[in-house]
Amino acid sequence: MTSNRSPDRARWLAPQEVLFLAAVILGWAILVISLGKDTSWDFRNYHWYAPYAFLNHRMGFDIAVAHQATYYNPLLDIPFYLLATHVPSWIALGVMGAVQGANIIPLYLIARAVLRDSTDNWILTPLLALFCMCGGLTLGLAGTTYYDNVLSVLTLSSLAIVVTQRERLTNGTIRQGIVVALIGGLVVGCAVGLKLPQAPFALGYAGALAIVRGSWKQRVTRVLAGGVGGVIGLALFSGYWWLTMYHVTGNPLFPYFNQFFDSPLALDASYRDMRFLPRTWPHRLLYPLLFTLDWRVADDLGYADIRVGLAYVLSLATIPVLLFARRNREPLVKPDAAAPLFAFAAVTYIAWISVFAIYRYILALEMLAPVLITCAIGLWPLSRRVQLTALGVLAVLAAACTRPEWLERAPVTNPYVQVKLPPIPDPDHTMILMAGEAPMGYLVPSLPHQIPILRIDGWMITPEDGSRLTASTKRRVHAFHGEIYLIAEEYEIGRATEALADYGLRIRYLDCRQIEANLGGPYKFCPVERLTENQP
Repeated sequence: MTSNRSPDRARWLAPQEVLFLAAVILGWAILVISLGKDTSWDFRNYHWYAPYAFLNHRMGFDIAVAHQATYYNPLLDIPFYLLATHVPSWIALGVMGAVQGANIIPLYLIARAVLRDSTDNWILTPLLALFCMCGGLTLGLAGTTYYDNVLSVLTLSSLAIVVTQRERLTNGTIRQGIVVALIGGLVVGCAVGLKLPQAPFALGYAGALAIVRGSWKQRVTRVLAGGVGGVIGLALFSGYWWLTMYHVTGNPLFPYFNQFFDSPLALDASYRDMRFLPRTWPHRLLYPLLFTLDWRVADDLGYADIRVGLAYVLSLATIPVLLFARRNREPLVKPDAAAPLFAFAAVTYIAWISVFAIYRYILALEMLAPVLITCAIGLWPLSRRVQLTALGVLAVLAAACTRPEWLERAPVTNPYVQVKLPPIPDPDHTMILMAGEAPMGYLVPSLPHQIPILRIDGWMITPEDGSRLTASTKRRVHAFHGEIYLIAEEYEIGRATEALADYGLRIRYLDCRQIEANLGGPYKFCPVERLTENQP
């Protein structure tokens, strides 16, 4: 291919490039099918329940089934739920794997745009892109419904737009720059709308737009246009849900940040997971090294990988090299393409560590890390042979230190979720309570749809928390006339007994049965009775 049509070799992909990308996507689909069904805590808690509840209008009918996640935006979960309930399980998993494997496309385009033209790059570019897909957590999350590796397709695509269109952003008209920035902003805004923890990447996208060369007028207009696109994408996928939550609860982000929104249904608290946030500046500065040495510093999901730590150290080391060392006349990478990558990663990291500091939320940076490492080494004043040798050594080291911790999976059987229930004689006059912290939301779609499911104890709600949500739950239980059952993990029966006592109920232990499911359990299914006949 010639390079006369674009500064990044050629605008269109060659047939062999398309074949490579298709092969990786197909390989990822096969990997996901071979791994089996996701049985993670989050899937059992809400990824199966949330779309079911939304599609069947159960808001307010059920209460806190999936703890805080009961009130998450369900749009991200709906496609897979519909797929898995209408096609064989292996097809649903294959489609999910193909979507997750599609990260190879923006990663390849970014690597292709960053590397200088040479006879070696037809090998180096696909190898680099493929290595980006082999991070410890990237592999570990294959086929799971955490969706960080799905939304990364959008966030990385927004970065690819900036990198591949930087010539148009720099030398094109103001209008052309606005269009490019608006499209990229829309893409990353959709990711944020589907899952708010993607918000740091939107700021990273703004940083990438700002650092691309151009006049101050170009930079300001493109950042503003990117912001407009981001707001549109955010509104498309979160606007309806936020309005619904505000109408139902008084807090559009219910229950999060309730110390500001003051919804009467929840406590005056943030409800955020702040376990991993570093509290001091030295801790923040060393954080990538700390979670490189021990994943428990920044996540609940196990992995082993050093690529983010390497990218962090080498990126910082590149700053004095660029400022004080002589410039490489023929760097391995293009400086004007590397600049938005560094800006994107730096701004994203600063925003992320200030708000979340959960490693899974920056999975896209794990994928991007090999390109960042290549950019850092590629800008150093070294010969091409030394640069390639250094990158080869680092790649071998990173590969040797990479270990995915595969989450437990279930066999690929049909239907996707299988629940064996004891008989429920009169579902029209039955209520089911849940208690404890165990994830059990995925059981609900298999229960008779006319039965309300109320969690009376868990992370979101406890019998004596004093919230209006708890008070309304107690009123519903006390006013209910019919059969009441409890679902709980066996190891949480003691906690469930205490919670029921606060509701004036007790378990009929001799009549307890079991619920069996293919993704967890078994669970205790027990009838309960009132302690007295004159409960309020």
